Amino acid sequence: MSSTLQARTGRHLQRYENHFRLVAGCIPYRLKQNVENPTGDLLSKLEVLMISSPKCHDLVFPKGGWENDEAMDEAASREALEEAGVRGIIHDTLLGVWEFRSKSKQNLCGQEGACRGYMFALEVTEELAIWPEQSTHDRKWLNVWEAWKLCRYDWMREALNSLSVLITGKPVRLLAVPEISDSASLFFLVKPSGTECVDSAINAIC
Repeated sequence: MSSTLQARTGRHLQRYENHFRLVAGCIPYRLKQNVENPTGDLLSKLEVLMISSPKCHDLVFPKGGWENDEAMDEAASREALEEAGVRGIIHDTLLGVWEFRSKSKQNLCGQEGACRGYMFALEVTEELAIWPEQSTHDRKWLNVWEAWKLCRYDWMREALNSLSVLITGKPVRLLAVPEISDSASLFFLVKPSGTECVDSAINAIC
């Protein structure tokens, strides 16, 4: 059955809100059972799934366009299936909402290429051997500290930290964080006031 799955293409069903393209994604996770853990700390058991980016040499979390015929959490689950080949239980609680400019539009001025991304936590219950975008996305399980160091953008670390707090009750803590992010890249978490400017953006593929 998995071999017949196909990824959605095109943007004819894409949702927009004002000038923002709406994007949904998730951080797939699992709690490893075979980890030595005498203290019972869930953080040492937590692993997340990251996927390779087709045009870069970095790892990202599954995400993509939220379309008109699906709910937000359905879009996040679909992206996890298409890009990472996993199914699971998605949490109702959002990890956060970020506004950013798509990587293809990062050098343009104004509002072109603006995206609003909604990120969820997905507890993985099934990994497919074959998935729709397997040719463009490899996948890799990492503990939270490994994933933190590989996050290229600040918003990814913020989402990962939100996941850690949601699942384990503890934030991700490191003695030192490597300088991976582009120093010129900025992100922001959307506030209830909605007064932020989209030009405070990260360089992220959406």
